[in-house]
Amino acid sequence: MSPVGEVADAPRPKEWILGIHAYVPGKSAGKDGRPLIKLSANENPLGTSAQALAARTAPLAPSLYPDPDSKDLRKALGDLHGIAPERIVMGTGSDELLNLAAQAYAGVGDEVLYVRFGFSVYDIAARRCGATPVIAPDRDYGTDVDALLASVTERTRVVFLANPNNPTGSYIGRSEITRLHAGLRPDILLVLDQAYAEYVAPEDADGALELAASSANVLVTRTFSKIYGLAGERIGWGTGAPAIVDMLNRIRGPFNVSLTAQAAGIAAVADQDFVEASRLHNLRERTRFVAALEALGNHGLRPLPSEANFVLIEFSGKLTAEAAYDGLMEHGYITRWLPGQGLPQCLRITIGTPEQMDDIATALRTMAEAAQ
Repeated sequence: MSPVGEVADAPRPKEWILGIHAYVPGKSAGKDGRPLIKLSANENPLGTSAQALAARTAPLAPSLYPDPDSKDLRKALGDLHGIAPERIVMGTGSDELLNLAAQAYAGVGDEVLYVRFGFSVYDIAARRCGATPVIAPDRDYGTDVDALLASVTERTRVVFLANPNNPTGSYIGRSEITRLHAGLRPDILLVLDQAYAEYVAPEDADGALELAASSANVLVTRTFSKIYGLAGERIGWGTGAPAIVDMLNRIRGPFNVSLTAQAAGIAAVADQDFVEASRLHNLRERTRFVAALEALGNHGLRPLPSEANFVLIEFSGKLTAEAAYDGLMEHGYITRWLPGQGLPQCLRITIGTPEQMDDIATALRTMAEAAQ
């Protein structure tokens, strides 16, 4: 059968592109199109820093191109994290950098490795450059370093690891990240995707930034979409050895971070009080929500351990994940049901306001009890 849109005697896409299933974002409306409270995309319920909003709306000159190198934003990030700005590369969200990493270091005949239930963009990034995606077994929905290392072959060129992981929320500490890196050949690029790193307590940091500073084969990526509340501006950044940054700069989009995004990003970096308030809000509400879910264990609901701004819930009782998903939509909330990622038994729910999390916990209890 011909691909959708293909006609005879017309350009034909590469075979590996035909294997890509487009990324499916979190929905914001019900099946009938009715707008719902969106807890499906892991956005910040506190919104955006007032300083960032003010910078975003300041008079700018949209007729002019933005700084192609985002020099001031890279300097702000460098000052915050103790990184030389020349070791920072900017992206249109961290997604651009994940795709560029695969494109720069893998291709046809190569393998890109990631853990089962890893971020769905990794499969797209691998196939987009003609490489073969390889999936390592998980350990109870989380990262198994031994399984990852055992899955490495002579064709492995890139290893992707999200830490904390999306969509499971699982997290491995510094010693396991160090062990994973030590077990990889030096010609394999280890990409540590830290989209949710700011939600982890500073004392529990996994050491990825230090590893990127001292190693020739580590790239760390981060985003402004989550804790900074700037998902709509599409700002990502990465850091690694100068040679890695140089490769990504060669193939990234020119002028890839807009005028408003650069201005908002600089102001957001300066407002670390907002970042800390967001982290503490998330910790408090996630802890309360998990406790409420654990009380439903006898109904087959199990919240998986999470260090991110969401909780993945496994349903093993009479109330199914699909039924809970539909029931929460009727109750006014859109969450993330994940059959397309091999998780039909799970719902991922973003941490929202206290009132929202209490309401959802009550709704889940009512549904679970009614299903018995």
